[in-house]
Amino acid sequence: MKKTYVATFYTHYGAMRFLKMIKEKGYKGRMAPVPRSLSSSCGVCVFFAGEPEADFNQSTDLERILEWDES
Repeated sequence: MKKTYVATFYTHYGAMRFLKMIKEKGYKGRMAPVPRSLSSSCGVCVFFAGEPEADFNQSTDLERILEWDES
């Protein structure tokens, strides 16, 4: 079973670019409002399944990537 991760961003545009990038790499992902337990500058995040790749951190608008327990 693949782990789920959540990526938070400083800008809405950064989240949209990140989602496009991971989908091009074959990941399944979706944009959503940031969960209340997290904080974010722009209010949206990207949930995705699968281990993050090293180049995910190259996005300048990326705030952080965290493992997410959806229970």
